[in-house]
Amino acid sequence: MPATMRDRFTSRSHAAARFVAQRGLLKPLVWSVTSVTVLGRERLADVEDSYVVVANHTSHLDTPLIMGALPRRLARYLAVGAAADYFFDVWRRRGLTALFFNAFPVDRTGVNARGVSAKTLLNRGVPLLIFPEGTRSRDGSLGPFKPGAAALASSAEVPVLPVAVIGAHAAHPRGSNWPKPGRPPVGVVFGEPLTAFPGELRCEFTERIRSAIVTLAEENSGRILGVSETSRRIPEGDRS
Repeated sequence: MPATMRDRFTSRSHAAARFVAQRGLLKPLVWSVTSVTVLGRERLADVEDSYVVVANHTSHLDTPLIMGALPRRLARYLAVGAAADYFFDVWRRRGLTALFFNAFPVDRTGVNARGVSAKTLLNRGVPLLIFPEGTRSRDGSLGPFKPGAAALASSAEVPVLPVAVIGAHAAHPRGSNWPKPGRPPVGVVFGEPLTAFPGELRCEFTERIRSAIVTLAEENSGRILGVSETSRRIPEGDRS
């Protein structure tokens, strides 16, 4: 973490508290109610400082799975984009989201400006986790990606870490209050870091990131979910 102003996003004491919350409480809970497979961590060996984690979004399990699967050095200051109209509207949710996920508000309505922005955090050296679909999938399919994450990474000249979360929708679909019993299989697959090509349009970079996540899911669903369940890979909402 580069030298910068210290607040809850970069404070060492806050990072220590998050470590206890994430690795001492949240990760053991999630790992106890699901059967987790993590693949591709070796691809993160050379990642340092700022970066943008980009993943598909189908379940409330996605964020704790990704943060629990990341090496500690990469998860320590990671800030998660969370819907302002849901996670920041009630003080209890706001406090818990900040404690467990170092969350910053993402305004999905375009009406209410917030005091902190993804661009500001990234420029300060704070790595980000962004779900570019903008919301959890209702049926597990992969929807179109908004270009914001690619644009942020490109303008800041930092890598994107593509991540496929597999099985989370089946384990804990939208609308359910708790993961299904029986420790359903879920997986987190890290891809090779991606950087924008010189002159690459943000829509092109966005589609390249999305395609990488689709490929990660297709290539690893069978291993994670079982050979007989390969059809449970991330389906595409609009393959182009």
